Amino acid sequence: MVTPARVLSMAAAMFRLPALERKLLRDLWRMRGQALAIGMVAMCGVASFVTMQGSYEALLSTRATYYEQYRFADVFANLKRAPDSLLERVRQLPGVKQVQGRVVFDASLDVPGLDEPASGRLVTLPRHAGEGLNGVHLRAGRLPGAAQEAAVSEAFAQANNLQAGDSLLAVINGRKERLRIVGIAISPEYISEMKGNAFPDNRRFGVLWMEHEALAGALDMRDGFNDLTLTLSPRASENRVIEQVDALLAPYGSLGAYGRVDQLSHNFLDNELAQARVSATVLPAIFMGVVAFLIHNVLLRITSLQRPQIGLLKSFGYGNFAIGMHYVKFALLTVGVGGLTGIALGAWLGEQLAQVYALFYHFPTLHFALSPRTLSMAALIAVAAAALGSALAVARVLRLPPAEAMRASSPARFRPGPLERLGLQRFIPLPARMVLRNLERNPVKAGLSVLGLALAAALMVTGQYSFDALDEIVRIQFRTAQRDDITVNFNEIRSVAALHALASMPGVLRVEGFRTAAVRLRAGHREKKTVILGLDAAPELRRVLDENERPVALPAQGIVLSKKLAELLGQRAGNMLEVEFMEGRRQTVLVRISAVIDEPIGLLSYMDRAALSRLLGESDTVSGAYLRLDAQQQSGLYRLLKSVPAISSVTLREATLESFMETVAENMRISTRVLVLFACVIAIGVVYNSARLALSEHALELASLRILGFTKGEVGRMLLGEQALLVLVSLPLGGLIGYGLSALLSQLLSQELFRIPLVVSTQTFISAAATVLLSSMASGLLVWRRVRQLDLIEVLKTRE
Repeated sequence: MVTPARVLSMAAAMFRLPALERKLLRDLWRMRGQALAIGMVAMCGVASFVTMQGSYEALLSTRATYYEQYRFADVFANLKRAPDSLLERVRQLPGVKQVQGRVVFDASLDVPGLDEPASGRLVTLPRHAGEGLNGVHLRAGRLPGAAQEAAVSEAFAQANNLQAGDSLLAVINGRKERLRIVGIAISPEYISEMKGNAFPDNRRFGVLWMEHEALAGALDMRDGFNDLTLTLSPRASENRVIEQVDALLAPYGSLGAYGRVDQLSHNFLDNELAQARVSATVLPAIFMGVVAFLIHNVLLRITSLQRPQIGLLKSFGYGNFAIGMHYVKFALLTVGVGGLTGIALGAWLGEQLAQVYALFYHFPTLHFALSPRTLSMAALIAVAAAALGSALAVARVLRLPPAEAMRASSPARFRPGPLERLGLQRFIPLPARMVLRNLERNPVKAGLSVLGLALAAALMVTGQYSFDALDEIVRIQFRTAQRDDITVNFNEIRSVAALHALASMPGVLRVEGFRTAAVRLRAGHREKKTVILGLDAAPELRRVLDENERPVALPAQGIVLSKKLAELLGQRAGNMLEVEFMEGRRQTVLVRISAVIDEPIGLLSYMDRAALSRLLGESDTVSGAYLRLDAQQQSGLYRLLKSVPAISSVTLREATLESFMETVAENMRISTRVLVLFACVIAIGVVYNSARLALSEHALELASLRILGFTKGEVGRMLLGEQALLVLVSLPLGGLIGYGLSALLSQLLSQELFRIPLVVSTQTFISAAATVLLSSMASGLLVWRRVRQLDLIEVLKTRE
């Protein structure tokens, strides 16, 4: 009978392979099940690294190219109004390379097919095509060249099914204007389109580019600007330039210049890059650690079985290096095949991830391409895992003298264990005793198996943690703290009479005004530009919460800081803080920090609105209002709000959340599916390898038990019972490791824009445990087939 092993031997002889190479092929074929399991885990590890590292590099290089080609600015500033003549003074500042003054205006929009009010950021184009900063890339149509024409941002157009030739209404300087869409465009300034909040809503917020004279004329700014962008010369100090720009713009109502790091779209993309970088480190480390463990187990078993062969090879003159490399090649071939497959899988997953990124971030092109650096690092990771896993087996081979190797290994010394010493063996059935004794006599091997299975469960916990964290952010920030239905922003500071006008509108049940003030907070040598949000002393629609989610009453004197902001300033409750207002009289005052609260989003600070107005030297004024609505009258109110000239934007809390969650949840679902698949591969690989090795080690004993009258089911339960016990022990450990990894990710991924709360739900632990259990059962069925096919006569004739 011609067997596959015989075919391999014939092929090796035909190609005149050396003896050790022929032996290597036979070993690989004989251990093909275990080798396949190791290769699968290696494939997942390399694929996860290639996907995340390649995505990180693709985003980084694409962003850098986009910024350079379309002249993305380095410094930004918003102001009330300044004459064009000021641009030349800015241009003369040391370190300034190029300057552009623009007119930017936030307008309320009436979009066809959208019942709710939308808002748009109207931005003027350079007076001469091809000049200026933050260039516009056309996707379709053309750039506007006349009044009442506009190019709209791609995300906004896609969300509302807008095309060139369509039109929408915009309230500009108190007048309703019909704008005809002539083009669809993107810009490096709005890779992610966001308006002052942490969640983008592409259906209700967009960017519209207009011809300069058209928008400037409508706003009475033909010879002026209210938005400044500039680029820096090489080796220029950004902080120094910002200080000089602030000094020039202060008389013109500037809210303070800021660099790229604080530009909203750039900051949001930076967070994504940080997450990709962390994922490219944590996930591959888990997989390759399991690979090293599996190779360690397999090679230890092979070298134990092949002691006589090793001794014979040494006696025939094969050196330690040649024999050691023989076993290293087993590891390298196993991991190498999995690694090559992982590179191909990672490239495919990277392409899919690039398509997901295209839903969030708008570049002219975004292609996933594997760099030589990524490929070399993937190869290095695979080789390192193979070398680490084979190190102990190779060390054993090198230490083994030929004469010692030719002799059978010394029998294991058995002694009474804890069960026998405590007299508990009488109460435990014989099969269970055999399982416990075997685990007790091989604690290191059992511990490594438990660790491998625990890592599979930990991977599942870590993958699901992102859902739990997002749910917690939404629950705290948008369910408990924010309880309004809509937020209305005025186009300029208004008196409290505006609140009475809103309260009189049909469908409005409650109105609470707020006042925002741009400030620079200082504490010693530390400072941070942020916004103070002035609220009612005991607000109901926008509450400030402490760490126990209890409402914090805003004091009549004092300021409340978010925890992250307090950390950046190095301050705590009770300290005095220097507050420099960036508007009005631009005065600087000392304010006591009355409390520090923990918020997951933003770097806000809070004050009683009346106290904030006193510091500003104003009567009671508001920037906008939070509204609670009657659901039955919402549609009528939306139509009314679209036509109010004083309103620059309306934000619907639930609609914004729904829009964001639809996109983010889909991205997270894709990632979770991949993690579940990878976790299953780890669990199957660990259980299958452990069970196959146990079957190989105990085949003689199991066959003897069959001869003594034990049934196949009883013998199978003894073998698989050991694996089942290891799986059960691994689940709590996997939960702990998963929680620890989640805590690590919470620290690594938290940025100024977002803080990731450490919350892992019971459902996450249950789903992780269920995944490992089901995967282990599937692996156990494969081993059970081998037990049923056990040839008793052949096994009993085998002599190790």
